[in-house]
Amino acid sequence: MSDTRGRILDALEEVLAASGPGGATLESVAAQAGISKGGLLYHFGSKEALFNGLLDRLRELGAADAQYDGDESVVAAYFATSSKAQEAYTRTLLAAMRLIGTPGLDVESAIVDSLDHWTGVLAESIEDPVLRRLIMLVGDGLYLRALLGAPRQPLDDELADYLEHLASRSAVA
Repeated sequence: MSDTRGRILDALEEVLAASGPGGATLESVAAQAGISKGGLLYHFGSKEALFNGLLDRLRELGAADAQYDGDESVVAAYFATSSKAQEAYTRTLLAAMRLIGTPGLDVESAIVDSLDHWTGVLAESIEDPVLRRLIMLVGDGLYLRALLGAPRQPLDDELADYLEHLASRSAVA
């Protein structure tokens, strides 16, 4: 992605956070990015294209988050990333959530896609689909708590250890 495209999407995130979709005019985003409206339209041909660019960024950040290097158990890696509100991904996710209900955009699918990248990673290691889903739901809850600034609780760590133990017994052969 070009630096200018990235700067435009950063500006869109800031405008959406401050003013919502109604305030996210091409003019306001261009001004926030420090470029002309024509410069914005060169990179994103319409407001819909701009919004879809943000949703594409969300999917890309979700995919990047789900890079598993094998240094720890897949469950531990997933819970570690789920327990922190990573700045870039979280900022983009919250901006995308402001677009829910915008006609012509499938925001919900983009959000689910970004969250579900870990599903495939977990499936490579955990055979039981119910256990995989349970792990995903616990991760979603940990992420929600991280978004709210709530620290992990001791019981969260016990639950993570328990699910790691179950996952090790359900490993793909």
